[in-house]
Amino acid sequence: MIGEPHKRISPMALKVWRIYGVFESFIVAALSAGAIVLTVIFDWPQWVIAAAVGIFILFTYLFVFFLPTIKWKRWRYEVREQEIELQRGIFIVKRTLVPMVRVQHVDTVQGPILKRYRLSTITISTAATVHEIPALNMEEADELRNSISQLARVAEDDV
Repeated sequence: MIGEPHKRISPMALKVWRIYGVFESFIVAALSAGAIVLTVIFDWPQWVIAAAVGIFILFTYLFVFFLPTIKWKRWRYEVREQEIELQRGIFIVKRTLVPMVRVQHVDTVQGPILKRYRLSTITISTAATVHEIPALNMEEADELRNSISQLARVAEDDV
């Protein structure tokens, strides 16, 4: 029986996901400010202001502190000779097995925030879908990409 995958993504993923949460919070802050302005202009009930501020505070807490921590704790992966196992999820934990014979190509992806923290995301493409291993150290991501590519070639040759 195959146990849970053991490898974790980089702890720096927490910083990156928190930065994304801050950017998302700016959008909610703008919407909350709009609701407050509309409340003043149209003389809406004062509870609308309290609700807008409450929603902003709750959203910021969830997306900057709570969810990134839980997401990082749940994210695991394992690369074996015959398969890649991914485990992720916040409230519902999802485990995926990707057979090596199905892997078509492997890429590393890096946006500006990931690049700032020297992280990369690996994308594993099959005929049906694309799977990701997010926020790995650049060196580890390059090694893993090459390793998966090599294992996929070997698995393809065996078929």
